[in-house]
Amino acid sequence: MPVDTQTQIPAFPFDRTDDLAPPREYELLRGNAPAARVTLYNGAEAWLLTRYEDVKATLSDHRFSAAARNPGFPFVSAALRASVGQKHIPFLRLDPPEHDRLRRMLSREFIVKRIDGLRPAIESIVDRFIEQLLAAGEPADLISNFALPIPSAVIAELLGVPYSDHEYFQERGRRMLSSEFTLEESARAVVELREYLGELADRKLAHPGDDVLSRLVLERESSGELHREDLKSSALLLLIAGHETTANMIGLGVYTLPRHPDQHALLRSDPELIGKVVEELLRFLSIVHTGVPRVALEDVRIGDTLIRRGEGVIASVTAANWDGSTFAEPQRFDIRREPNRHLAFGFGIHQCLGQPLARKELEIALTRLFDRIPTLRLTGDQTFGPEKSVYGLHSLRVTW
Repeated sequence: MPVDTQTQIPAFPFDRTDDLAPPREYELLRGNAPAARVTLYNGAEAWLLTRYEDVKATLSDHRFSAAARNPGFPFVSAALRASVGQKHIPFLRLDPPEHDRLRRMLSREFIVKRIDGLRPAIESIVDRFIEQLLAAGEPADLISNFALPIPSAVIAELLGVPYSDHEYFQERGRRMLSSEFTLEESARAVVELREYLGELADRKLAHPGDDVLSRLVLERESSGELHREDLKSSALLLLIAGHETTANMIGLGVYTLPRHPDQHALLRSDPELIGKVVEELLRFLSIVHTGVPRVALEDVRIGDTLIRRGEGVIASVTAANWDGSTFAEPQRFDIRREPNRHLAFGFGIHQCLGQPLARKELEIALTRLFDRIPTLRLTGDQTFGPEKSVYGLHSLRVTW
């Protein structure tokens, strides 16, 4: 869709016309209007940032707020609006000092050393679902048999949620993230999951385990440091963000590698490259395709554009990660790319808390899948789901 930046305010988010590449509008805007006005689902307007340096600077600038209750905060979907309709909202949508206080209670759960200790458990989970994929018979759906259940099982084990409830929280997570549902449907999903996690916290108080939720209840809530409603908000954020994003990255990773046979061959010849493969997949795919919302707390100049206090901003990490001024030939999938300072996990104090876990899951899942099934092939039968705030595949048929 051509965008006349002088006369037309385009609707955001944009449609993808390529399975893997970002919308074409980003490149056009980056060259002509790196800070451009866009309209959102509810008719509100916001500034869309498409240059790497602008996105990075905005996400680390205290003059731009992540607090979703601030006037002018840009909601890109009814689902996002529903997530802040509660009395207590996730720390992701708060500013310091409250953001820092709540995040600090979880930080030790996701340090690299602790995540490294989870490797045997993650490997066991991955192996289990490789067997499920094989048992499904050819052609099998990689998403439902492998990509989705792995991060769901991992975050359930880490958080202390029974994996037997995965259909319950996956369905409500879909209602929270997808634009195909109304504000009321998304809000109801939030309420139901909060009630579910509250009941689970009660059970942890009586019968604690070696998991995040038990530690929050026993160490933080019981001391008065953490309110029950904030506990539910934090647990909800970890549960949904902990499986949706990684599931989409696993599915898209399996889809991407065979479509770049030279890069896939490099990985097969040198498995130690898996870390670089994951980083390039994160940059290349940039699945948070609705961007990172912020609102200006004061007048701020971005390049030649003055953003006024109270105006919303969408910092597009997807566009930033394909900015040719930062990444040489950004359209090329290059697992040897160096440096690779992508913004897939955001930047600044709000960058993704669970990124060490996501990286570890991707490395293990991709390595063990292609080692165990070296003849894995795509059938060409797949469906994409760009209506979510996280881009990914609904289904991906594979054979071997």
